[in-house]
Amino acid sequence: MMRGSVLVLLLGVLSSTSAFSAYESYKKNAAVGGGYRKTVTLPSSQQRGAKGLVMMPSSVPMVPYKPPGSDYAQFIDIYSRMYRDRTMMIGQFIDEEAANNIISIILYLRKEDPKAPITLYFNVPGAILRPGLAVYDMICQCKKDMEISTLNLGLCTGMGALLAGAGTKGKRAAMPNSRFLLHRTGMDQPFQGQASDIGLEVANMKKMNDRVEMELAKMTGQTIARIQQDMKRDFYLSSDEAVQYGLIDKVLLPSPSKRTAQGSVDLGAFGGENEQRYQNKENTGGWGTQQTEKKKDGKDDYDGPKISH
Repeated sequence: MMRGSVLVLLLGVLSSTSAFSAYESYKKNAAVGGGYRKTVTLPSSQQRGAKGLVMMPSSVPMVPYKPPGSDYAQFIDIYSRMYRDRTMMIGQFIDEEAANNIISIILYLRKEDPKAPITLYFNVPGAILRPGLAVYDMICQCKKDMEISTLNLGLCTGMGALLAGAGTKGKRAAMPNSRFLLHRTGMDQPFQGQASDIGLEVANMKKMNDRVEMELAKMTGQTIARIQQDMKRDFYLSSDEAVQYGLIDKVLLPSPSKRTAQGSVDLGAFGGENEQRYQNKENTGGWGTQQTEKKKDGKDDYDGPKISH
């Protein structure tokens, strides 16, 4: 019986030693590029002739940045580089974490220079109501002392549309093909509890939506009744319609003086208030006329939102 126990113990020690040796061998091979990974290197001629799929990098792009007073540049992520120029790219769904990050960056930029302008680029698929209102309050608080420029790059949905219109008057813009979507915001997630608690949560959500409607009415100049009527269902606005609605101030178009005559693609410099007038009904071209033009056959599938004047 004793011999059997000793034999089992000895076999266990040998097995553990073999496993440890195998693990050490794997680490040594992995350190020099071996291990369980096998790399096949094709000749240069085959590499040039192979038609493989080229994948874009999935991580955040890194760009060089030379700090003031430094002799050497360092690589930092592109968003941090934009922060150094007081520019923010907001392109994700705004929940509690995203709202905290945005507010923290704005507070830091205000502490760094309370008077310098800030530029916010939006491509927001939506936002939770309470975190979105927190970001909105921060923008409204900061724009009293500094200029905050906003630009809708693609689509601003729900609270994102409110944030895009929260910038300094005259500094709110959109790209020609961008869209805005206004609608009332529902509950963030299913709410469970007593019937009285559910009723209180619903009443609080309705009160917050009414607050958003009041802010939109103050921002756009529309009446609250008109805002409520428009937001009964999803209310889409093109960039030109958003200008006429009062949500933004201008649409950024390529400047004609910057276009090349050779026919090559050149978007030029976006801007130029002298070349475009959107709220002037005497427009003779551009985006301001698409509301009055009709199809030759007299049929139009989309009448557009009814804009109050």
